Amino acid sequence: MADRKLPPLNALRAFEAAARQLSFTRAGQELHVTQAAISHQVKALEEWLGLALFRRRGRAIVLTENGQNYSAAVREGLDLLAAATDRLTKRQDSGILTVATLASFAAAWLVPRLGRFRALHSDIDVRVAASDEVVDFARDDVDIAIRYGGGEWPGLEVLPLMTEEVFPVCSPALLHGAHPLLRPEDLRHHTLLHDDMRETWRRWLLAAGVEGVDPDRGPGYNLSALVINAAVDGQGVALARSALLGDHLTTGRLVRPFDVELPAEFAYYLVHPARALEHPKVRVFRDWVLAEVAADRERAAASQNASQIDSQNTGQNASQNTSGGAGLSS
Repeated sequence: MADRKLPPLNALRAFEAAARQLSFTRAGQELHVTQAAISHQVKALEEWLGLALFRRRGRAIVLTENGQNYSAAVREGLDLLAAATDRLTKRQDSGILTVATLASFAAAWLVPRLGRFRALHSDIDVRVAASDEVVDFARDDVDIAIRYGGGEWPGLEVLPLMTEEVFPVCSPALLHGAHPLLRPEDLRHHTLLHDDMRETWRRWLLAAGVEGVDPDRGPGYNLSALVINAAVDGQGVALARSALLGDHLTTGRLVRPFDVELPAEFAYYLVHPARALEHPKVRVFRDWVLAEVAADRERAAASQNASQIDSQNTGQNASQNTSGGAGLSS
């Protein structure tokens, strides 16, 4: 809530100390100001609120009913502010960097790479806070986040990180057997595995021109990592997200039975408060993540070029074999 109606902080501090000590003199000693300064701040607060917070009984002061209720709320608020300030200053002065992200992204992409970060920056201890909840940088002990969405988080610095593609994957065992996966239509003989975005299978089947396959059937999981694990185990065909596959394709634990792929509806972003980059550890981590993503793109481009060259060579060899065969037969 941006439009907060709050009295001056110094007046709140003076009131809270006086309410706790039930003495303007002792409150002044605690805050290192005079008794008159405390009295002035309390009077200013009462005028701001339009009600009395204390009443005098001889030489003593006691809280009014409004003062009692207000003092409890003010004390809680000041305690929260002090605790948040203490956590923030300690964290920024330490070598601990807390990164918030989705559990599936942490497991498949971030955590397997953190060894490389540690080798480069052994003075920074990365703490991964994996959750589907969107963190509140003002309340949570988080320095930087990697979020999945549309890229609109007002009040924060948002840097595009990566897009991703969606395509079917399965265990190599499903390419053989009684109903081998040779064409998209063959999916009617296999179990479809789902994450929380069940509509994605419907979109993919439409793009592949497949009819007669129910896009809603099959078990579902609330984490993409669990869907991938089920596919590796041969339990069905998963609609995988390229950023969350890890090394499952390169190691052969999973294969892509078809070439049809869809661009994902959302993307990944680096998100942090505007002033976070004033802290070297946040800037170092941000630059490292961007370098990792750039290296991924280079490897993907090199792999794609190699595949195209192989396809061209295969086509040329087939053409030469055909020409040679035709020459001999004539």
